[in-house]
Amino acid sequence: MSDFDGLKALVTGGASGIGRATAELLAARGAQVAVLDLDPSSVDKPLLAFRADVTDDASVREAVAAAVAELGGLDVLINNAGIGARGTVEDNDDAEWHRVMDVNVVGMVRVARAALPHLRDSPHAAIVNTCSIAATAGLPQRALYSATKGAVYSLTLAMAADHVREGVRVNCVNPGTVDTPWVGRLLDAASDPSAERAALEERQPTGRLVSAAEVAGAIAYLASPLSGATTGTALAVDGGMQGLRLRPVGQ
Repeated sequence: MSDFDGLKALVTGGASGIGRATAELLAARGAQVAVLDLDPSSVDKPLLAFRADVTDDASVREAVAAAVAELGGLDVLINNAGIGARGTVEDNDDAEWHRVMDVNVVGMVRVARAALPHLRDSPHAAIVNTCSIAATAGLPQRALYSATKGAVYSLTLAMAADHVREGVRVNCVNPGTVDTPWVGRLLDAASDPSAERAALEERQPTGRLVSAAEVAGAIAYLASPLSGATTGTALAVDGGMQGLRLRPVGQ
């Protein structure tokens, strides 16, 4: 498939996990792709790599400008950089709330703000934000993380309304629990990693974690010129977790 032929894409948090899978998929489908990451040292050609800290506006602006200059323009922004957080509202102090909000929400704002002047020049401009099932379903021990992803969901809708008449489509994906390095670290930290993995798998109707490649496929769908009539949409990639209510096995 070559629906991204001639298009230029920028992927934040693109050195691993969902971001890396997305960058590689877009490149395979014809795009020229630049990756922004805190540590892009593992990124190989044909992907372009730029270091950026999404909590630092100057860093973001410098990296976006350098990437756009090397790409020769910008058509697609995948706003994927983010971090996790565990606990109830009692378990994280103010500093941690500000830190995670700064990365997961304001970080997306900084990147979009730097990218929009370039996206407006594209006939196929699209932004896809990585949101989460945590934005639309109440998950235990995820108060801070859920708050940030709820903000990303609302931000996506607002951005879609603000920029649709400028020719910039804005959508988001809502993954369930994805088998990424971050989830792997959570499992490693659990008292019983095998039991924790089994619990995560069980809460998804498919009975397994979502793969990074599956989320990348959904992102590519939303970013593709073939989806030119799709904006202001949240696409669940969660193994049926949000919408399905299955009976226990054997009933």
